[in-house]
Amino acid sequence: MVAGRHVLLIIGGGIAAYKALETIRRLRERGCAVTPVMTRAAGELVTPLSVSALAGRRVFSDLFDLTDEAEMGHIELSRAADLVVVAPCTADLMAKMAGGHADDLASTLLMATDKRVLIAPAMNVRMWEHAATRRNLETLRGDGVLVVGPNDGDMACGEFGPGRMAEPLEIVEAVARAFGQGPLAGRRVLVTSGPTHEPIDPVRYIANRSSGAQGTALGRALAELGAEVVFVTGPADVPPPPGVEVVRVRTAAEMREAVHAALPVEAAVFAAAVADWRVAEASASKIKKTGELPVLRMAENPDILAEIAGLGADRPGLVVGFAAETDEVEAHAAAKRARKGCDWILANDVSEGTGIMGGTENEVLFITEGGTERWPRMAKETVARRLAARIAEALQEG
Repeated sequence: MVAGRHVLLIIGGGIAAYKALETIRRLRERGCAVTPVMTRAAGELVTPLSVSALAGRRVFSDLFDLTDEAEMGHIELSRAADLVVVAPCTADLMAKMAGGHADDLASTLLMATDKRVLIAPAMNVRMWEHAATRRNLETLRGDGVLVVGPNDGDMACGEFGPGRMAEPLEIVEAVARAFGQGPLAGRRVLVTSGPTHEPIDPVRYIANRSSGAQGTALGRALAELGAEVVFVTGPADVPPPPGVEVVRVRTAAEMREAVHAALPVEAAVFAAAVADWRVAEASASKIKKTGELPVLRMAENPDILAEIAGLGADRPGLVVGFAAETDEVEAHAAAKRARKGCDWILANDVSEGTGIMGGTENEVLFITEGGTERWPRMAKETVARRLAARIAEALQEG
């Protein structure tokens, strides 16, 4: 999977630096060359001698090595590899990357490289959940940086939660996916995301509180598994994921047209919060106050999910819907799955106070013909990775 490739591995100064040794070993046994770079803090946790012995190459750590810098060695080092991997990637390194700082060899290499970058974050759970880290993560993903992990687990500090670095084999799999060798390589998948805006007049519209965060996370997760993703998005609050084909729409009618144009696909995931109704005849000019309330005649929007699920030969092999409910969530979502004819449906409770719609976390019921699974409340990125893995498994099973 990674044979014949060359990885530049930057080892950050987190306690998880010890996992870098196993990561190097696993990459090399698969035929991948590894050039190691260590931050000063990493050298306090694992020895450069150990890293060098496993990599079979010298360790780089000093930006001001005159022998190398006489020929701008840091530029050559940053571009000679096929992929740059940062594991562990500490909160400090993430902040430097997001802010464009370059004050040591590791951060300078990350600024100078023209290759893809994969990070494996590792830090205390409170640091991972800090608003600054979340902003930095969103910035890095928007810049096209690939991310593996972190996982939930016990911390060296005694706490439990997200922030534990991905295991070495998970990192190796992520490296393979970065080279287009993931389980969804060669598979074309459609994802819809965000709200739709149904015009009332040129300045007003009907919409909902969907931010597009869950659909964006899902598009990213599928792309990271190697899928060719067609991402049809309404006017979302978050930018679309990198590395996907983006189709921007505004109304439900436009989304329907874009979805049909994207066919055929092997799987279609309808995460968009499409408005159920539109104004039948939107005004061409701004509606003025006249002392009388305007009368808006409504019309039903097309049911895109049901249309695609009901197709014949062009039906995707797997059709997944979402159901945002406020009461009797499981019953209403199960009925929706049967009524619309989709294979799976993910239901969530968007009642006021849950913070689900427009928030950063989700708590879903995964409903199939075989029954219901209750997924615990987790970050939308984690929901996306779990669903993407299920999709990959289903498509591989045919």
